[in-house]
Amino acid sequence: MTKIISSFSEISSRYDAAFVDLWGCLHNGYEPFAAAVATLEQFRDRGGKIILLTNSPRPRPSVIRQLDKIGVARDLYHDVAASGDASQFSLAAGDVGSKVYHLGPDRDLGFFADLPADILKGREITRVPLDQAEGIVCTGLFDDDYETPDDYRATFLYAKNKGLKLLCTNPDLIVDKGERRIFCAGSLAQAYEEMGGTSLYFGKPWPAIYDLARRRLAEIADVQDQRIICIGDGIRTDIRGAIAEDLDSLFITGGLAAMETGTVGQPDPKKLNMYINAAQLSPTYAIGHLR
Repeated sequence: MTKIISSFSEISSRYDAAFVDLWGCLHNGYEPFAAAVATLEQFRDRGGKIILLTNSPRPRPSVIRQLDKIGVARDLYHDVAASGDASQFSLAAGDVGSKVYHLGPDRDLGFFADLPADILKGREITRVPLDQAEGIVCTGLFDDDYETPDDYRATFLYAKNKGLKLLCTNPDLIVDKGERRIFCAGSLAQAYEEMGGTSLYFGKPWPAIYDLARRRLAEIADVQDQRIICIGDGIRTDIRGAIAEDLDSLFITGGLAAMETGTVGQPDPKKLNMYINAAQLSPTYAIGHLR
């Protein structure tokens, strides 16, 4: 049964490492949450290791630059494991071919620019127009301020008829950017599958990103799984992934599920129970916001 807690400090001594989500948990896309930063600083200062575990389509170098830009200090965390990192291994392995169509905004071009030479092993990846592509790399909508997955039906029909696979670098369906809720690459990948296409996923809740997070944690500390906690606001990404990996989890209810869980400061216990029962996923703990 999920236990509602008032602060992370109530349980933090049980853990030596935390896999922490970004959007809706540590920041809102524009600035970090002060309470979340203070909480993680306390955990870090007592020896806790912090791996930022994100479904960002950008690989680690780009994620760090983005965090720098919005004011998340580098000494707050020890490393980053991103969906973009895990997806790069798939791209380098040739899962969607060598000539790929990039479906996403220019701000995500770091996914290609930051491809590590050691994983490419001589393979050359080229971005090409859709009619020349062997596969699709989807990092998001071209314009997530105005577009929806319905705007891509013609593109997906063409791609499906060509038998193209779609590599989804961010399995999130939606995210809250400030006060706005926008679609993510996962919503496009889902739409493509619904039309009969094939989508490949490597972020949360799929195993590849957790394997990557464990490897990066192992480089700085020897931490057993029972001493790791996953923190995030996505019930079908952060929590489902933690449960699948047999890791404890802290569900931040004031993010994507704020309305459904009746979160005003803290979640409404009855609404939270209804929500997690409907999802058939039970986090270890729940709290309104990371504090």
